[in-house]
Amino acid sequence: MSQFVGAPIFDADQHMYESADALTRHLPDQYQSAVQFVQIGRHTRIAINSVITEYIPNPTFDRVARPGAHEAYFAGQNSDGLSLKELTGRGIDALPAYRNPEDRLPLLDEQGVNETFMFPTLANLVEHSAAEDFELTAAIIHALNQWMLETWSFDFKGRIFATPVITCGTVENARREFEFAATNGARIVLIKPAPVCGPNGWRSPALPEFDALWRDIESSGIPVALHASQPPLDSYINKWESARTNNFMTQSAFRNVVLGHREISDMVASLICHGTLTRFPKLRILSVENGSDWIHPLFNDFASWYKKMPQAFEEHPHEVFRRNLFISPFWEGSVLDLVDVVGWDRVLFGSDYPHPEGLAEPVGYYNYAEPMNEKLSYDFMGDNARRMMNLPVLNPSGDAAAA
Repeated sequence: MSQFVGAPIFDADQHMYESADALTRHLPDQYQSAVQFVQIGRHTRIAINSVITEYIPNPTFDRVARPGAHEAYFAGQNSDGLSLKELTGRGIDALPAYRNPEDRLPLLDEQGVNETFMFPTLANLVEHSAAEDFELTAAIIHALNQWMLETWSFDFKGRIFATPVITCGTVENARREFEFAATNGARIVLIKPAPVCGPNGWRSPALPEFDALWRDIESSGIPVALHASQPPLDSYINKWESARTNNFMTQSAFRNVVLGHREISDMVASLICHGTLTRFPKLRILSVENGSDWIHPLFNDFASWYKKMPQAFEEHPHEVFRRNLFISPFWEGSVLDLVDVVGWDRVLFGSDYPHPEGLAEPVGYYNYAEPMNEKLSYDFMGDNARRMMNLPVLNPSGDAAAA
């Protein structure tokens, strides 16, 4: 089968690079000292609450890695065994298109991308580093969202949909932030797939105490993206091996194997096992840049525990997953296998552009794609995202089910 390549692309995973003042421009004076850029030798790092993080090598983003610099690594073509740092090579100056929507639109046109979700890069660093100070986290995230609205808007000309962040340390703060996003035109919001810390300690944002937030989200019809983030299980891994660094480019094989995709698998398990998706069956949840290898093991666990504890589930967890979840797999993952598990209308293309672990350009996906028929190509490359967003599909044949 020859691969059809003419489908209009809706890229479910692109990123902005924030300006150096993105976290502080709108941050109240009382919190200004909590966010600092510090110089360590020749390198700039960010310190949140006096804790320096190396997870993002250059948080000012004046110099960034080339888009797709790690493509060979993630495609399994790293025969020379080079590290991510070695593959990265010399950085490049951040293009204006990485910084604002006016310059991004012409680049999207060049790339053949019709619409895209635009995710921040710094957000997951904030929520990880300041997690136990939930009021500070809420203040920084609100400042970031204000910057994002001012710089990108949440819906730029119906083509670039920036993703304001909802941090769930307290239900009240989360609802207030969601109201800010929704009233300012957000078409999609971002929540970190992880437990949250609040006045009562750590717990899942899928517990019934958060129902008021999920009710607000369901009533709005706005989808929620669960994007990969700095792993919340670092402290667990550090019990097994030395925490030499948390820089994502120098993580050990053990760390990568053990972490796997626990955060997204656990978050989805919580949304289903704790009943959120049953209490709010119209929620639309999108997993982005979390891959898809975790889905088969999770489905196996659901099947096993549903047999053993049917009383714990009001609905079969597989049915809940297929009703409420959308998946944007890694670009190197198998789409056809995923379709067999979750359904043809639940899979969305994402390039992760311009991050180094993403594709050098979105259409480069076809260099790795399994042959898909024309209908599935339209669906995966764009129309499934449009369905999730309640936008018209662009397949001239209309919105028929997959053949």
